[in-house]
Amino acid sequence: MKKNLIATLAVISASAILLSACGSSDSASEDTSAATTSEETTQETTAELSGSVRIDGSSTVAPYAEIAAELFMQENPGVQVSVATSGTGGGFEKFCNGETDGSNASRLIKDEEAAICAENGITNDNIQVANDGISVVVNIDNPIECLSIEQLSAIWTDGAALQTWGEVPGLEDSEVKDVPLTLYGPGSDSGTFGYFTEEVNGDDGLITTNFVDIGEDDNALIVGVEGELGAMGYVGWTYYNESRDQIKALQIDGGNGCVAPELENVASGDYSPLGRGLYVYASDSSLQREEVAAFFSFFLENQAEIASLAGGIPLTDAQLAENLAKLDGLLS
Repeated sequence: MKKNLIATLAVISASAILLSACGSSDSASEDTSAATTSEETTQETTAELSGSVRIDGSSTVAPYAEIAAELFMQENPGVQVSVATSGTGGGFEKFCNGETDGSNASRLIKDEEAAICAENGITNDNIQVANDGISVVVNIDNPIECLSIEQLSAIWTDGAALQTWGEVPGLEDSEVKDVPLTLYGPGSDSGTFGYFTEEVNGDDGLITTNFVDIGEDDNALIVGVEGELGAMGYVGWTYYNESRDQIKALQIDGGNGCVAPELENVASGDYSPLGRGLYVYASDSSLQREEVAAFFSFFLENQAEIASLAGGIPLTDAQLAENLAKLDGLLS
């Protein structure tokens, strides 16, 4: 993901330079000169915005936030936006300690995390910036096409120590029944870990310890699954989407038949229960700073372009309207 993101940001920067060069032709008319003067005035006004914005948290939301930061800083060179990745849980820890202005999150804040924020006087709310479908991925040569939530639970629930694919209920006679089953998953600070565990394993959130913990390195999961026929993992949609030539996503039966984690299914809500929202949390005190308020507004107002550049899933029109209204309330 990092390589593609760097390439994307390079394209953004190159495009900006090219557009700037095209706008400086010696053959410009008086009208063009007037427009250029107006543009320069606007740029000077925009450049007056200064300061810094500190964001940390989810590795799933990070690609969106990094692109938003790059685009925003191109328009506001006086503002430095930094985006770090310590997982949703790690991000909330820093956020509720007042170390960051915003927290990327691939799940909603937990009661105990919100309590720490409240103790530290940090009033906050979330803004949804994209949609996501947690993708259960396997080796590209694995013939299995669909698993039910019940089958996933049998694989991932605490106490499960399945050794082969044939031990999965319903796969006793499958082509891969004798193939060893190796699991890859994110660390416990990951919002993807928390969301998947709750939806697949139930409210207790108990997950097997029989998996390779890749921490916040989603690309390590892709590499691991790619390299072993019997491997399985779960990852945010953008990481699956850019790795389709390396791994395969399973269809998931949440009770209404097998549904693939494709953009239209996630956006419509049909990819259930592993479809979810992606969020950025903001504190009231940080939003009082002009540069922070401007960045959050920019992120949401440009979410469709940002999602496209990130290879992700944008908000629906209804979601966008709802979150614009929420942000407006936070800023008023």
